Amino acid sequence: MGILSRDRLNRALVERQLLRERTGMSALATVEHLFGVQAQEPKSPYIGLWTRVEGFLPKELEDLLTGRQAVRMLLMRGTIHLVSARDALGLRPHTQLKLDRELQSGPFASRLRGLDLDAVAEAGRAILDDVPQGTADAGKQLRQRWPDREHTVLGNALRNKLALVQLPPRGLWHRSGRAVCTTVENWLGRPQEAIGKDEIVLRYLRAFGPATVMDAQQWSGLTRLRETFEALRPQLVTFRDEAGKELFDLPDAPRPDADTALPVRLLPEFDNILLAHADRRRVIADDRLGVVVGGKPTVLVDGYVVATWSLGKDGTVTVDYIDDLPPSRKKAVAEECDRLQDWVRAG
Repeated sequence: MGILSRDRLNRALVERQLLRERTGMSALATVEHLFGVQAQEPKSPYIGLWTRVEGFLPKELEDLLTGRQAVRMLLMRGTIHLVSARDALGLRPHTQLKLDRELQSGPFASRLRGLDLDAVAEAGRAILDDVPQGTADAGKQLRQRWPDREHTVLGNALRNKLALVQLPPRGLWHRSGRAVCTTVENWLGRPQEAIGKDEIVLRYLRAFGPATVMDAQQWSGLTRLRETFEALRPQLVTFRDEAGKELFDLPDAPRPDADTALPVRLLPEFDNILLAHADRRRVIADDRLGVVVGGKPTVLVDGYVVATWSLGKDGTVTVDYIDDLPPSRKKAVAEECDRLQDWVRAG
């Protein structure tokens, strides 16, 4: 069992996240490889795919959304993700326990007390499958049956209790809109069918490893994954990080040398590379986590976050440096910003 330095963990993560060299895979294959793309901001997945996929054009993702091959829905960590249709049906059952707990302890918990949430969910399902709409709008209709409850509270219950998909034009590049929802079963015409936890762990390691059990739990929002890792141990290899924590990995997964050269990459808000581990120092220092929480797009130089960036209405990219970089690195950042500007203006 060898020791993997932080730089080697960084290189492995960057490689598996398709950030060392842009991939020639399709957008759909890339989304499945990444096991979901953060989509809290509607246009973030487009930037996330542009920075990873050679020749990516917004229309490719728009076609996946309108063609029902990919969807935007509440998944890992209780946040909106872009996933393939197959993964939507397979992953969503695993998130229900966490979402149920949120209703019991979150900001709406006291106002939901005494309510039959299963009955609310079934009434909401009938409404949203009949006419897709916002959850607050559905909540207004539910008040006819539960007049003592606020419509926003009832709508929030639907958000957690039902597997809801945000329908286009929400999430399109050229136009968007408010979040109009229906159930994933109604939209895709198929029932949910949970994939095995072993598949979740293996695919997580393929996209984010090497990783600890706590890392996988942080990414997924699931608990008690230790027994899944232990059952898979004969198929995996193990290492230690510099702090002595056990890391699991796939035997054939890439683990580049620590000095592997990396290009500049621009990441969108809440990119999963920044959120997929309990210890995020393999890509961002602890004292910089605020830029992620604050929803700022980030810049990777040599694999680590060194700056944030923003996109103006005219398509101009502006960089705010956290570190003082040498001129050669700033030149590389400027060149990547120019490429993004050209892509945005052409899109």
